[in-house]
This record gives sequence, structure tokens and C-alpha cells, in this order.
Amino acid sequence: MKTFVTDDFLLQSRAARALYHEYAEGQPILDYHCHLPSRQIAENRRFRNLADLWLAGDHYKWRLMRWNGIDERYCTGDAPDYEKFLAFARTVPRALLNPIHHWTHLELLRYFRIDDLLDETTAPAIWAAANELLGGADFTARGLITRSGVRVICTTDDPADDLRWHRQLRADASFPTRVYPTFRPDRALAVARPEIFNAWVARLEAAADVDCATFADFLRALDRRHQYFHDHGCRLSDHGLGACPGDFADEVEAARIYATARAGRNVTVSDAEKFAGHLLLHFARRDAALGWAKQLHLGALRDNNTRLFQSLGPDVGGDSIGDERQAVNLSRYLARLDQERALPKIILYNLNPADNYLLATMAGNFQDGAVPGKIQFGSGWWFLDQKDGMEWQLRALAGNGLLSRFVGMLTDSRSFLSYTRHEYFRRVLCNVIGGAVERGEAPADLALTGRMVRDICYRNAADYFALPA
Repeated sequence: MKTFVTDDFLLQSRAARALYHEYAEGQPILDYHCHLPSRQIAENRRFRNLADLWLAGDHYKWRLMRWNGIDERYCTGDAPDYEKFLAFARTVPRALLNPIHHWTHLELLRYFRIDDLLDETTAPAIWAAANELLGGADFTARGLITRSGVRVICTTDDPADDLRWHRQLRADASFPTRVYPTFRPDRALAVARPEIFNAWVARLEAAADVDCATFADFLRALDRRHQYFHDHGCRLSDHGLGACPGDFADEVEAARIYATARAGRNVTVSDAEKFAGHLLLHFARRDAALGWAKQLHLGALRDNNTRLFQSLGPDVGGDSIGDERQAVNLSRYLARLDQERALPKIILYNLNPADNYLLATMAGNFQDGAVPGKIQFGSGWWFLDQKDGMEWQLRALAGNGLLSRFVGMLTDSRSFLSYTRHEYFRRVLCNVIGGAVERGEAPADLALTGRMVRDICYRNAADYFALPA
């Protein structure tokens, strides 16, 4: 059977089709948050086969394969690549109405021009046809990025990273896509696990060339790395948090907590939160001073499956939506920074859809007229990175703020084929706006709505992040 992904996929009205084909389809991509390895871009990685390109590291697919009764050997284990691919092919027909089913066939069509549905019967031919193409220049890491129309990529990087691959990319004039680091200091908050924290501080000391004997030294090392990232084009920071801390240690308390962790002693839950609160204020002040945008990813409950985590580590498909309360602590954090006139541009992402209106309205509390859409309600993230989740986010933002100032979609992915998610989002966006036009809820003015679509697809992000040339 041929694919259901037609030219008008997800576009359910005349206005939606006009908006997509005339205004969204040709827009470039500014991927301001992803997990692509900078080394693979710098070295222009070539993939040995479709499983290597498509399945390695993809915990979205692993979750569904396990759900379909597939043994771990065919997900993260030592099964041959072709057998892993066949196991995934057996799962795809069972994934009807899951976004993986949509993404799979979008990727097959856009990158390989394969318009057959993937199942056990079509898998051998698809494997052979795709692998034959992988030898071409268009299917290296850089080739796939270029084919996807990506102008800018912002990777996710630890403060202790030496940014070697970013330096190499910056010096390479042959690759037109600009690749910047993003400052992700989550390990700096991990005082509740002293063994992990102290191992990371050792890496930070080496990277910053600072002996972190005291808390003041620790902050000095972090500030050096922050400036180092800035000098390498970084204009974004990022934090993954179950919830924003609502209590903030002062300098004396933070120094005491730091000394406790550095001595390898247990840090209480309360002290760990206070320490994190202190550092998050410090990082935000630095971000504001340098004109960066800060991203807060809120609401993940990570590593639920202890057995899976102990055997394979994090990011293998054992995470889910959390139900922590977000409003009060987030409000305290933003208000504290606003009072100090140290509130940077911030993007708020929620993983629990129950928090959609919470974040949409919270963003409105702290707009200050300095930057259009200074506080953003971010795109549907992770489990909300699918049609329903995108629509919920767009409608919550439109109903409580300015959708027209939204900075749009990102990939949040480790896969070089994930740029079809921008197409997917743009189709959903045009369908939402086009549907409003058809219902008489928005003007039937294609120039007006089309400009809004173009801005959300690219222009707003380019203006908001102001990344260096």
C-alpha cells in the first residue's frame, strides 16, 4: 500500500493548504534546541545502514518496540542491525495514530523517496533501497542537514565540554549551516549525589583551569565557562528540571552545602533545592548580562524503570510525564529576577499538558516591553511533540498571549532525520490557523495570516535569539 502522506497531509481546509504551500513549506529551519552530536557534524559522519541512521539512540522507537513485545536485544542489544530493523518494521503497523507512524513515513518519503508503508512485507525492499542511497553525499550528517534547509543548529553541551568540534565547524567555510553550543549546566546542581557531583567538578576544574576548593572558586569556574561558551557563539542556556526550585540559599548557605557535597557527605533534599535555586539565579543573571535566552524544561519524571536505568543508563526510554506542581515556585523564581532587573529572555516548556494554561499565563506576567515575546511558552515537548500536543500548545498560547510572537518549533532530537518534525509542526500550525479562518474566527486575509505563519516558522526565532553571523 502506498503512503497516506500526501501533499495535503494534515491540511484539512482550503485556507490551511494555502498557508502551508504558499507561506510555510519553503521556510528555512532554525533548530535552536537539539541533541545532535557536534562531533558527528564536524566529522560529517556516514551511516553504515538504515538501522544505524534510524534506530541507534532513538528511545522513542525503543519504547514502542518494547511495548510490542520486542526483546531488548533488538532495541539496545547486540542483535544484527538488519534484525533490529525488521523488529521495528513489525512494530510500525501496530503504531497507527502514534506520531512514530507519521514520522516514519514522512522520513521515508522526504529523504528516500520511498512511498510504501513500512511493515514486515515491505521491509526487505525498503532496507535495500535505503541502504543503496546511504553511500551518496546527500546522506552524510552534513548532507542531511543541508537537504533539510537548516540554517542554524544549537546543540546541547555540558559546561565542561571543550567545544573542540564547534571550533572545527566554525573554521570550516565549506559547511554553510551555523552550529552553536548551548550551555546546559544540570550537573552543577547535583549536590544530592556527591559522587556524581564531585566527578563532574573535577572535569569543570580542568576545563576552566580553576581549583574549585571553595564555592566562590566554583562560581568563578562556571563563569569562565559561561564566557567561553559566549565567545564560541553560544546565546542560549538550558535546564532540565522536574520543577523550578522555590527556595534560594544565600551565599553562606550555598557555600556550606557545597562544602558538604565536596566532602562526600549527604546533602538533604531541602538543601539541594536551595543550592539549585541559588545557582539558577546566578545563571540567569549571567544570561541576562550577555543577552542570552534561557530554556527551562519542566516536568519530566526520569529513569522510572530502575532495572533499565541500572543496566543501560539514562535516556533509553524509561522516562515519563511527572505531576509536580509548577506554578508557585516558578513564579517566585521569575519574580525574584524581575525585581532585580535581571530577567533574561526565557522559554518555558512543560511536559505535563495540565500545565499548558499555567505556563501560557505565567509568561504573560513577566513581559516587560523590552523584547517582543520575551517570556515564551515553548513548543510541545517530548511526549507533547505530536499533533494533539502541538495543537493544545498553540491554542493555549493563542488564547492567553500572542501566538504571532511565538519562536516556533525545534527538533529536541539526536536523529539527523528528525527535521521532518518541522514540516509536521508547520502543517499542524497551518491547519490550526486555516481552520480558524474557515470558521470565521480569523480574517480571510492570506497576507495577514501568511505573514504570521512565516514569522512563526523562522523569522521570530532569528530575531529573538540574535545569533552571531
